[in-house]
Amino acid sequence: MSAQSNESWRMNSPELIQQMALLAWLNKKEDGDSFYKLVSTARVWYELYQRVSHSDEIDAYKAETILAIASYVKTHPRASQDEMAKEIGKQIQTFAAKVEAL
Repeated sequence: MSAQSNESWRMNSPELIQQMALLAWLNKKEDGDSFYKLVSTARVWYELYQRVSHSDEIDAYKAETILAIASYVKTHPRASQDEMAKEIGKQIQTFAAKVEAL
């Protein structure tokens, strides 16, 4: 088996926990059904929260803003404090507009 196909079988932590709960339920282990229900409910609520709060998108916008500011500083090493403040303010306003549009 190649390394790539091995990786496709790997589970992240939430998937592993859910599979463990499912196995407990399928094997009729004590409290297996309630454990599976708890894990499934937690995953659904977490995903709904992430979608409603747009936290993934906001995190991406933050990273984008930081990279834009760092790029400006790198390409304009002799910029004055006022020029830097103006650029940082512009980037923050762009970030705020993107978040507001969500």
